[in-house]
Amino acid sequence: MREVLSLAAPAKVNLFLRVLSKREDGFHEIETLFQAVDLADTVTVQSTSGSEIRFQMDGPDLGPPDENLAFRAAGLFMDAIAVAGGVLVGLEKRIPAGAGLGGGSSDAAAVLRLMNEMYGRPLGAAELRELGSRIGSDVAFFLGDSTLAVGRGRGEVLESIPPLQPTHLVLALPPVHVATGDAYQKLSARGLSDSGRRLGDPPASWPWVATLAHNDFQDVVAQMHGEVREALEGLEAAGADPVLLSGSGGACFGRVRHQGVATSTAQALSARLGFPCVAVRTLSAFPTLNRGGGSG
Repeated sequence: MREVLSLAAPAKVNLFLRVLSKREDGFHEIETLFQAVDLADTVTVQSTSGSEIRFQMDGPDLGPPDENLAFRAAGLFMDAIAVAGGVLVGLEKRIPAGAGLGGGSSDAAAVLRLMNEMYGRPLGAAELRELGSRIGSDVAFFLGDSTLAVGRGRGEVLESIPPLQPTHLVLALPPVHVATGDAYQKLSARGLSDSGRRLGDPPASWPWVATLAHNDFQDVVAQMHGEVREALEGLEAAGADPVLLSGSGGACFGRVRHQGVATSTAQALSARLGFPCVAVRTLSAFPTLNRGGGSG
């Protein structure tokens, strides 16, 4: 029997996002506030008797395995520890791709955590973050120690913040795939400035977050995709506060005070807008890994 390790890989939303000046490496400086939520993929790893990385995915077709961030994370880890052997990576996909929810980055972080555990923790936290930085800027957040964190640089320079009391969000998932590069190009065409609203002190409460909430991509992406504009307007009409685009979109979210309100609002908006809207809860701790049996 070969042990199977599994981990829920949660999505994130951005409670604040400012795009600042362009760096010499071609990336933009950003300042953002990450918050993990309980919409999650499930990632599993299992050692195999072969020498290859096998990849199985249950969910929407996201293209060739070698372009999947979870698959890439497994390859980077195996190269880093230089241990012979094979691994089977499984991914049960629930977080939509290209939605600004960090699903691919979260999957990659989960693979790194699980494989590090499976091989006896050969890599420390800093080494895992370094591997994660080769995959994507958001991976660092999902490898961090807090579900609420300020991201600077490309988003990989983190300042962990004590989590706020869990709250309820309505997450609207328009059927659009927003290419991050296109969103940055549109935003740059409008002109960028470092002189706008900044985070300042860490958030102390959800009402404080509501006064801070901002996303530089919001107007641009709403103009690019009518479904995003409709989602934002629908959340605002339902009384959610704040209402924001997540990342570079197209997922949108709004905070409501009670679970029942979140559930009924999500159902009503799904029927009205014609695409999925779901009730989610913010996380105060990242999921822990599970151990189970299996066969090789």
